[in-house]
Amino acid sequence: MTSIQVTSEIKPLKKVLVHRPGEELLNLTPSTLEELLFDDIPDLKSAQEEHDRFTDIMRDNGVEVVYLENLMAETLDANEGLRETFLDEYLSETGCEDKDILAKAKEYLEKIEDTKEFVEKTMAGLTLKELGLFTEEDLHEMVVGKSYLAINPMPNLYFTRDPFSSVGNGAVINKMYSVTRNRETIYCDYIFRFHPDYKDVPDLYGRKNEFHIEGGDTFNGNENTLLIGISQRTQYDAIKVLAKKLFFGDVENKIEKIYALKIDENRAFMHLDTVFTQIDYDAFTYHPAIIKEMEVKIITKDDENNDLHIETASGKLDEILAKALGIEKVRLIPCGGGDPIAAEREQWNDGSNTLTLAPGKVLVYKRNTVTNEVLRKEGIEVLELDASNLTVGRGGPRCMSMPLEREL
Repeated sequence: MTSIQVTSEIKPLKKVLVHRPGEELLNLTPSTLEELLFDDIPDLKSAQEEHDRFTDIMRDNGVEVVYLENLMAETLDANEGLRETFLDEYLSETGCEDKDILAKAKEYLEKIEDTKEFVEKTMAGLTLKELGLFTEEDLHEMVVGKSYLAINPMPNLYFTRDPFSSVGNGAVINKMYSVTRNRETIYCDYIFRFHPDYKDVPDLYGRKNEFHIEGGDTFNGNENTLLIGISQRTQYDAIKVLAKKLFFGDVENKIEKIYALKIDENRAFMHLDTVFTQIDYDAFTYHPAIIKEMEVKIITKDDENNDLHIETASGKLDEILAKALGIEKVRLIPCGGGDPIAAEREQWNDGSNTLTLAPGKVLVYKRNTVTNEVLRKEGIEVLELDASNLTVGRGGPRCMSMPLEREL
């Protein structure tokens, strides 16, 4: 058994990577919400309780759950001197140019003896007050709307789907759309280079790449086919770089074809998995707004010219998906059950963002009642997560999970 084994979106899920929300959420303020990609400030305790219910549902269905913060701590503990190397790289990517702040931050973090506590603090960020750079006297001069962070937190980390993608036996370590989120990829980069159990996982892309791509846009159609969204967060040029590495690189893989699907570039449709997800061998839940004609680039290997062969096509979503999966037809189950108001409302709360635990068995947000009832009528087993705090980061159960192993 290899440490990553994912060739499908729906085969029984065996092992998954998550991140339990931590004190990074306590460093969100109204003035930093837009920069840190949140719509509101979640309550940490409630978010953690909701996330614990999320992982309990998966465990109850035979899934092994591992945590990003634990794997990172194990990585640093297993390699002498690596913590110092990581800390220097981490500080260099904070975006902070104040040498005094960086020096104090390094001193503060070096004093944390417990490795997991150290890792979680790098995720949480640091305030000026923690570094002794905001005193009682400064309180009288405080300006509403000004950030008093020394180092920004990474509040989106509980969306473990995006920093990398599991493809076959490899990991596509991503260059992410925003500076805020690209810092998150440092953890998987270290895990897949240095963790005792994961250091042999090949990187199929690279976090230092020029073009951005995110895991919410990457789907494993089957062991030979990928579907990738061209979206607000993923560039077509990134997909071509990935294709060349898969087809002509020195990492063994079985991918023969990539379908690059163009979707609208807006916050509601930020990733492909916010508009559709596969829930059974022939079934997808989707947002009705994307059923119209779509443009797709079909990328294959041109051996004769040692280059990519790219075919441009168009068609409706169901036609494209059936062709990509090599089946006669697919069932499309609409978010909101065909009601335009319900579709828009439940799409905003990730009604189409399902985590498939096994063919025909999905984990969804309980609040999307219309969509969930439609799924049940279509014969899908629906496991509901009651959550209202996790949703304010604009991500659903698929976003909060990165499969490491699915049955073949």
